[in-house]
Amino acid sequence: MYAFEYHSARSTDDARRAFEGFADARYLAGGQTLLASLKMRLAQPDALVDLGRIPDLSGIRSFESTHLIVGAMTTHAEVAASDEVRRAIPALTTLAGGIGDPMVRHQGTVGGSLANNDPAADWPSALLALDGAVVTDRRRMGADDFLLGLFTTALEPGELIRSIEFRRPSRAAYMKFKHPASRFALVGVFVADFDGSVRVAVTGAAACAFRCVPLEEALTRSFSPDAVREVHIDDSDFNTDLQATAAYRANLVRVMASRAVSHILR
Repeated sequence: MYAFEYHSARSTDDARRAFEGFADARYLAGGQTLLASLKMRLAQPDALVDLGRIPDLSGIRSFESTHLIVGAMTTHAEVAASDEVRRAIPALTTLAGGIGDPMVRHQGTVGGSLANNDPAADWPSALLALDGAVVTDRRRMGADDFLLGLFTTALEPGELIRSIEFRRPSRAAYMKFKHPASRFALVGVFVADFDGSVRVAVTGAAACAFRCVPLEEALTRSFSPDAVREVHIDDSDFNTDLQATAAYRANLVRVMASRAVSHILR
């Protein structure tokens, strides 16, 4: 670690003022990625602005009957335990309950995960598959406009995520093949059916979560595990690392999508 200023914000206005008061500040949400980055000197801001004591950044609520709204500072554990989420989009409780270990789930936040946009994180796939949007202190951005690439989003310096909107599907499921140590997704697939129009998002396979159009088209024609198995998955931009080759990940995309559809049809 190294010396930096620390500010515990009590409101979004307080957070913005504190952020603007330093040359190189960073917002601190759950800290599951940022604090590790500081320890390894991969990030060296001169100030951290802690969002943990801002009450209106947390919470879960329904909007009309079409959307579920999750506050940016809501933890993974809160989503996993929420009866409201379970009634509205049960696949999100499964996703949140499978993140990391209990310490990670009780500290990590939905907004922090999306702002970081790790290529193996779970929440970006949910944002894409559920036709979601990120609401900041400045604007509202759809999922396709928000997630730009490896650890990259459309957030501007000092822009603060307030909440995340998820459109409620008629049915959905999330399945992932976990790394045995970190429980990050080697490949995770989120399948969401909106009354016959299917959206499929993949995480862990490439530099950023993405929608898999061939799977969407196949499942829109025939919502069945068999429809998935013969779909060609282009792995030309997929990751190859110590855990898996690009070809292995492409096969996992089909396997996890098939499992997600099977789970939905139970």
